[in-house]
This record gives sequence, C-alpha cells and structure tokens, in this order.
Amino acid sequence: MSTINRLLATCAFFSTLLPVSVMAQDSISTVKSRLTIGGYGEAVYNYNFYSDNVFRYRYADRYKDAPGHGRIDLPHAVVMLGYDFGKGWTVGTEIEFEHGGIEAAIEKETEETGEFEHEIERGGEVTLEQFWVQKSFSRGLNLRMGHIVVPVGMTNNNHTPNQFFGVYRPEGENTIIPCTWHETGVSLWGRTNSWRYEIQLLPSLNSNLFTEAGWVHNGSASPYEFRPANSLATAARIDFTKVKGLRLSLSGYIGNSFVNDIVTEIYPESSRYFGANGTVVIGAFDFAYRNRWLTVRGNFDIGYLGDASLISTRNKNQTTMSGNPYAHSAVGQNAWDASIETGINLLSTKHTDRQFYIFCRYDHYDSFVPAAGWTDIEWTERQIVSVGANYYPLPEIAIKAEAGIRLLAEQYNSEPFATIGITWCGFFKH
Repeated sequence: MSTINRLLATCAFFSTLLPVSVMAQDSISTVKSRLTIGGYGEAVYNYNFYSDNVFRYRYADRYKDAPGHGRIDLPHAVVMLGYDFGKGWTVGTEIEFEHGGIEAAIEKETEETGEFEHEIERGGEVTLEQFWVQKSFSRGLNLRMGHIVVPVGMTNNNHTPNQFFGVYRPEGENTIIPCTWHETGVSLWGRTNSWRYEIQLLPSLNSNLFTEAGWVHNGSASPYEFRPANSLATAARIDFTKVKGLRLSLSGYIGNSFVNDIVTEIYPESSRYFGANGTVVIGAFDFAYRNRWLTVRGNFDIGYLGDASLISTRNKNQTTMSGNPYAHSAVGQNAWDASIETGINLLSTKHTDRQFYIFCRYDHYDSFVPAAGWTDIEWTERQIVSVGANYYPLPEIAIKAEAGIRLLAEQYNSEPFATIGITWCGFFKH
C-alpha cells in the first residue's frame, strides 16, 4: 500500500472509529477479526521566549525582558478499541490520557510521625472521549448512541497528530470552542461516494463556564459526576469529497446555554435575566487538499452568543464561596478564528514510505468580541505565524519541529516559541 493510501486509511479510521466488518473479509467469521485496536500519542518539548506570568498583559513593560520558560509535555496518549458484533451492531471507545494523566497516591510519611498523606505527583487528565454503540442500516444510514465526538470545526473532526503540521493542535480552534469536543448524545450519519453527513442531538453548553480568554471552550466541561442537560443542542456536519484529494466541509452548532447547570433559577418578569436563553451559534468552514507533493488545510469559524451582556454580568457576580467551579469571567458576544497551513513533501516518490514536509502556518483569532457596553480586551486577539518540518520515517510515526511567534496588539509583548515533538498514530486489526 502506498504511503498516501496508508495515511488516508489511518485518518479515516480515527475520524469514525468504525470496526472492520467481518463480512468484508472474504466472509471469514472469527472472534479475533471483529476487534479493532488503535491509538495515537505525542511527546513534546517546548520553549517559550517570554514570561508566563499571569500579569504579563496587564503590566507588559514590567515583563518585556523577563526570562523564558521550557516545558516537557505529553499532550495526548490515546487508546481506541472497537468491536463488530455483527448484524450491523458495533461499539467504539476512546480513552485519552492528557498531559501524562494523574499520578495520585496515599503514602505513609516516616519523617512525619507516620502520618498518611495524599500526594499528587503529576497533574493531567484522564478522559473518556468516545463510548458508543452503533447500528448500521446501510452505508448511507447509521445510528450512533453514547459518548461521541462533536465534529464542529476542522480540528474536532481531524484531531490526530498526522492531521495537522504543528507540534500542538491549531491554537485558534483549540481556544474558542471545546477541543476535542465530546458529549453524550445521539448521532445520525451516513455517506455516499461524494458526500458524508452527520446530525447530532447533544446536551447544551453551560454559560457559567464561559470566559473572556476562551469564549465557550470550557462550556462542555462539568465539575460534577454527571453532565447537566436542562437544554439540548444540535450539531451538524457535511463533507464533500468528489474531487480527488480535496475535502470541503461545513459544520455548525446551536443550543441555549443559560442556566444549564445544577442550579436552575427561576427569574421573575421583573428580573433583568427573565427570558434570557444564552443561545450559542457556531458556524465553520474547513477544507483540506492533498496530493503526493502538496498539502493545504484551512478553516474559518465564527461564533455568536445571545444575551452575552447578561451572562457576563451574572458570571462576574456569582458567589465566590470556597470550591465554586465557575469562572467569574465576562464572555464575548462573538468569537472567530481563521487559519491556513501549507506543506511541501520533499520526498515525494512512489517508492518510499518516508516523507519530509516543510510547512508554514498562519492563525488569526479573537476569543472576545464584546457585547455593547463592555470594554474590548485587546490581548484576546492574536496572530500566530510559524514554520517547521515534519519527518515521517514511516507513515505512522512523525518527528515534528516548529518555530513561530504570537503577535498581539502593539502595547503587548510578542511571544516567540520553539517546539519539537515525536508522535505516532496507527491502528491494528486482530
């Protein structure tokens, strides 16, 4: 199989996590052939040539010549399992360890009179990003139920490390909307030779968790053992792939976010919050073109939040009692992101699995476009320009390097960075 075909097969697997049909394998039916195992992971070293002090935007002159800082990170380590039960019934799971997971333990400290202590040795998260059951009626009609990825935007639908050139996922989308966005709901999807569609019913986002720095990014989180779902939302995506090597995609989301939490306050008609819905609307266009020599990817996302002024007022006035999980932050009425990346393969021959891309990338986004009466926060608008290289000794393994600069409004300091990482992305059928 050619390098391009192998990469495309891997991407297709991770975008749908559909177990291999036993009947497609010459009608050989064995238990082992129904199981699919896959995964991906990243290890990264990053050096930022600027201060990471939380006041670096408020007092920019004070931190102009401050020293930089280096970080070693494991952004994602993922295990995927799928199983085909036959008769159109399949299941899929994805377990993700972010930033090394969480290392916690209870230890008995001999130097402290034998006391037991709870220790956190390493931060991070363990997340169940997919856990679903699917019934396939035909190629064009599939019903998926459970915990699923929300395919809004370019990155959520293409989030494995062989689907973007940068060492980290694209910053703009990763800032303004949940990424990777996953919810428990129902999905209806299907494909033809030229089209793929998907429609989902999901719990709405929670406006208590919206922020000025990340717009609705945190709105899909929940600090509880369950996900509040007083309101439901709809997400949809359509992909056009008739032209060889080209994909054109539209996706969107709509749902009410106000009072979608465990505290369901009832506001009287005299309250300024009476009738507020906090409707979130997101529209996104993204594309990808690829041949043996050239890869180009890009996206444009725009978001709108109804009642943004009221939500900002309510969030900033929320109680500050100990343990409160809310952000106490204003949120923009709008947010947007536009990005493009281009890579040229210098090893574009038919007879090698190796690839060597040089690439450039541009991302421009703003996470806080304020509602009327609120002051703009200028540091939330950023441009990121970077160049780098991806070397694939095998289609499933990449060594990445990237250097760039984050440009803010002129009163702030620029933020140059350099990053190197190694990634893998593959699947195995048993």
